[in-house]
Amino acid sequence: MTTAAHRGLAPSRATLDNGAVVIAKQSQTTPAVTLHAAIAAGVVFDPSDRPGIAHFLSRTIDRGTRTRPADAIAEELDRRGVSLAVTVNRHVVSLVCTCLVEDLDTILAVLADIVRHPIFPAEEVDTRRGEIITLIRQDEDNPATMASEGLLSDLYGAAHGYGRRTRGTIASVEGIDRSTLARFHQERCAPGSLSLVMVGDIEPAAAIDAAAAAFADWEAPLPPPAQLDPVPPQAGRRVRVIPMMNKAQADIAYGFTTIRRSDPTYYAHWLMNNILGQYSLGGRLGDSIRERQGMAYYVYSALDANVIPGPLIIRAGVNPANVDRAIASIDEELSKLAADGPTDQELAESKQFLIGSMPRHLETNVGIASFLQTVEFFGLGLDYDVRVPALLQAVRGEEVHEAARRTVDPGRATVVVAGPYSGQPA
Repeated sequence: MTTAAHRGLAPSRATLDNGAVVIAKQSQTTPAVTLHAAIAAGVVFDPSDRPGIAHFLSRTIDRGTRTRPADAIAEELDRRGVSLAVTVNRHVVSLVCTCLVEDLDTILAVLADIVRHPIFPAEEVDTRRGEIITLIRQDEDNPATMASEGLLSDLYGAAHGYGRRTRGTIASVEGIDRSTLARFHQERCAPGSLSLVMVGDIEPAAAIDAAAAAFADWEAPLPPPAQLDPVPPQAGRRVRVIPMMNKAQADIAYGFTTIRRSDPTYYAHWLMNNILGQYSLGGRLGDSIRERQGMAYYVYSALDANVIPGPLIIRAGVNPANVDRAIASIDEELSKLAADGPTDQELAESKQFLIGSMPRHLETNVGIASFLQTVEFFGLGLDYDVRVPALLQAVRGEEVHEAARRTVDPGRATVVVAGPYSGQPA
């Protein structure tokens, strides 16, 4: 086992002999410890003919193990006031909970059992299948979901790991049984695909030793990485309408593929996105479309630079009568930013905001654990929180301008409108 400690948040990191990564950070704000386990078994690993397996796994992995039935797991957690949240994103399945320090060994043992030995009981699988199909039907009746999923499908292709629907389709979910889930678990869940972060009132060395006791004897081959092909930037503009005429609101999803998280221009793109409209009441989009023109119920932009070039997505919810005007206004704001770049005031205020918001994200053990998982996933270094202010301050206005020229050309935008709208935007 190799370990290292760093300044800033000062976490310690250890790699167990089986390849599992354990990160521990002492925080004495409460007499509790947050556990955040991430397994490289996210949506990008779904077989192309079985979309939705990773999501299905996230809803069944804690429903019984070889030695603990579902009700025994629930009772053991409830008795200690522990609530376990299991979620999935593109790349990982995450299990997060918080326990008292004196319960750490017990909860680690339960968590390790869930991660290592799920049995996917048939009755639990059948119950979750029905729940997932209900959720898919709800998604298909939701203009906001249909617009966002439609945009990603158009940007990346419906079969691509970044373009497929997280929950899959009704047909694919109906074909997933316990043997399918067990096989996917066996293929993807291994010590080499696990990172475990612990943040709380415990010495890092003691936390790492506790994690080693729970996970060090786990042996399984390292799963292969995801096969993700980058998608070339769109050459021209694409617009698609998903008619949902029984709805009151139209939802717009407007976007581009952008950059990898490792791209050296990431910080310029991050600032550009903040200036554009990272938060619904701020930025150029919010000021123009929501505040001055009063056209949108919400409008914001989100940058997801990732393992491959991820999307920049602009979302807006509008009255159907305002769809054309809202899209034209988005076009206008993007064109201005690409043509003129940011103002000195916008650049200074965005740097101040992003630097100032980081401590707020790190106020809780849950926030710190999530941050450290992101740091580990992208290999940013455990002193990343210390380096971020200087990285942002070093960005010049012309670099943000270049990021906008490179990224937000309305002539290469992909636009999806879902809702009671029958027109065809330009």
